[in-house]
Formats: sequence, C-alpha cells, structure tokens
Amino acid sequence: MADLRSKFMNVYSVLKSELLEDPAFEFTDTSRQWVEQMLDYNVPGGKLNRGLSVIDSYQLLQHGRELTEDEIFLASALGWCIEWLQAFFLVLDDMMDGSHTRRGQPCWFRLPKVGLIAANDGVLLRNHIPRILKKHFRQKPYYVDLLDLFNEVEFQTASGQMIDLITTIDGEKDLSKYSLAIHRRIVQYKTAYYSFYLSVACALLMSGEELDKHVDVKNLLIDMGIYFQVQDDYLDCFGDPETIGKIGTDIEDFKCSWLVVKALELSNEEQKKTLHENYGNPDPAKVAKVKALYKELDLQGVFAEYERLSYEKLTSSIEAHPSKAVQEVLKSFLGKIYKRQK
Repeated sequence: MADLRSKFMNVYSVLKSELLEDPAFEFTDTSRQWVEQMLDYNVPGGKLNRGLSVIDSYQLLQHGRELTEDEIFLASALGWCIEWLQAFFLVLDDMMDGSHTRRGQPCWFRLPKVGLIAANDGVLLRNHIPRILKKHFRQKPYYVDLLDLFNEVEFQTASGQMIDLITTIDGEKDLSKYSLAIHRRIVQYKTAYYSFYLSVACALLMSGEELDKHVDVKNLLIDMGIYFQVQDDYLDCFGDPETIGKIGTDIEDFKCSWLVVKALELSNEEQKKTLHENYGNPDPAKVAKVKALYKELDLQGVFAEYERLSYEKLTSSIEAHPSKAVQEVLKSFLGKIYKRQK
C-alpha cells in the first residue's frame, strides 16, 4: 500500500507539471508559481481515499491480477481527477461556510495573500479536470463516458450544496424544516455521488463496463455514502479535533446534521425548546447547551445502534450481489469506513 501511495503521489507530480506547461495558456513565472502553490496547498493534503480507491477498485475488478505500469498510471490519473474535484469543492465550500481550518491548516482563502482570489482558484481547479482527461484519455473508447460522469457528478454535488445552503439561510432559521428525509437528500447529492460512486464508476469504465448496467452498485454506494456522512456529522460533535483535523462547527452553522434531526425526533417539548433556542448560534454557552442535550438524549448510543444496523444491512446487500469482483470492491469500501474515527 505504501508503494502504491508513493506511485500515486508520483502521478500527482506528473499531472501538475503537465498542467503548468499547458500549451493553451502562456504562463509567466508568477502565474506558474501561484498555480503550483495553490495546487500543493489544496489537492494532495487529504487522506486521498477517493483517489486511491480508483486503483484499488480497478485491481479488484481485474480479479486482483498485477496491474501494468500504464494501468496504474491511468487509474491514478482518474483518482487525481477526483481529488482535484474534491479540492475545487472544498476551496469554495470553506468560503461559503466561513470556515477557519481544513486538514489541520488554515483554509486557502484565509491566507492573507489569497482572500477572494480563492474563488477563481476553485474555478481553475475544476477546469484542470478536463485538461487531464483530454491529455490521457482522449483516445480511449470510454472518454465521452468519463466526461459525462464527471459533469453529472459535479452537477449533483453542486445541487446538493445548494439544498444544504438554502436550508440553512441566515435569518430563516427554522428547525422544523429539518427531517431525516431532507438530511438524506442533502447527503446523497452533496457527498455520496462524488465520495463513493465516482471512484467505482471510474474503475468500471476503465474495465470496459457500461455504467447503466450497474445501477444496483450505484445505489449501494449511495447508501454507503449516507452512512459515511452520518459518521461525519457524529464526529463533528463527538470526534477529537486533533484526529479529524478540523474543529466541528455544525451546531454553530445551523447545519442539517443527523444529530440535530435525531435530537428533534427523540426530544420532549422542553428539550425541543432548548434546541430551538440554542441551535445555530456561535455563542459557546449555547453550543454547550446543545451538546449537553445530545448527551442527555444518549445520541452516542443512538449512533452506535445506527452504525451496527447500517453495517449489517450494507453487508447483506453486498453479499447478495452476483459478481464476486464487485462484492470485493464494495466490501473494501465498507471496511475502510466502518467505525472510523476520522
């Protein structure tokens, strides 16, 4: 795995060099330096799970045989396209949320020299993806399908971000709008498609498969993505900031989090009143009241039960899939996220 990770990082260096020499634009030293710093700051800093999953999934779809150097390069390039997409979303997301830290360092737009230039950097990050795809996949029979896939998933994610943002508009704070159905919709579109489905879809296309024939796989991965986001919501409140690399602000930001939706479901009138009065306020005393209520309602226990049931349901759905190779791909995804702490 360490060897695969270093090969993956080498592909990042190759793609970055190609983008910095892209013949469609005349770079100056200053602009080239800016883009390089921006890429190094925002693209390779995460856990890289989404990107590495393309290689893992492709190898499992090839029944575990040794991959050629060319296959590893192409699967890595697609993996990096997903990491570029993630960087594009996060740079803009952090600006919209007014976040302070990301991956244990200040958000890109928080750097004094960057500020609102980060908006254009986000657009650049997004535009690097078709440049990479054109250079390395132009001659592949699945090239158009790849372009379609990235465009569709980007549209779904941006639409999910929109529902998230308009559900939490300042001045219209109304907790009664929040439900498990709304939470699921936001998560499905904002997170699950690009974080779970996209990696496997890339690997399927590289394997010569048609995505239309794998709708069941897509649905399973969406369910996995929803489980992943519920974990994220849980860790935002109960996780260790040192471990997760950020300080959770879902309570302050009036987020439609699984925890608040569950709290509303389990609360009596008095407890609901506490939530309505304190949720979505940056005052640390009010945040503390919400957290105390979460403990009172034993949301940690409720989450543990949710996690157990989700794991059982996902496992039985995976085992019912007719293809052993696809089963392996899905099991590998579930294994990576089950009971995670970050």
